[in-house]
Amino acid sequence: MKTLIFDYGGVLVDWNPHYMLDKYFGSVEKAEWFIQNICNSEWNNETDAGKPYDQAVAELSARYPEWKEAIEAYRDHWIDMMNGEVPGMYDLLKELKDNGYRILGLTNFSSETFSQIRYTYRIFSLIEGMVVSAEEFLIKPDPELYRVLIRRFGLDVRECIFIDDKLPNVLAAEALGIKGIQFKGPEALRKSLNAEGITVRL
Repeated sequence: MKTLIFDYGGVLVDWNPHYMLDKYFGSVEKAEWFIQNICNSEWNNETDAGKPYDQAVAELSARYPEWKEAIEAYRDHWIDMMNGEVPGMYDLLKELKDNGYRILGLTNFSSETFSQIRYTYRIFSLIEGMVVSAEEFLIKPDPELYRVLIRRFGLDVRECIFIDDKLPNVLAAEALGIKGIQFKGPEALRKSLNAEGITVRL
């Protein structure tokens, strides 16, 4: 039986800090500067790798005291960075599940922020099991995080397909023998799955 492994942010759910920060700063340009220079991807990776949010916020605020209020707002209003499920993905996962495919999740996510959406987004109810980076103190594309998933769910890598929007994460899966697909939208994914012998509606 084929197993489909899905990333979450940018694939199943629509997370973008601009949704909150553009309003907070009143400027797309100011928000983008803040995302690139203060609460950047490297800092965000720390919480995805298991650092408590309060600790991460305190450390960053100590480095940039003039941005303390904005850094705290990033934490306190994180849920406003969510814009629901990626349209079309619930239907695709339900179709796959109804057709007998196994659905798993492998995501870089802070435990604290993921807990805010895990039981309110219906798409997660379709996932049999998942590995969340912060719970393992590892983040993609570290191959060990993929190995955690493989061991925990007894996977045969030859029977798996991994879907992620970030190419380095896809390549890391392929290095372990898992077929990877870079996510570029539900319609493109349906075509890619059909090309791999996974029959879904186009």
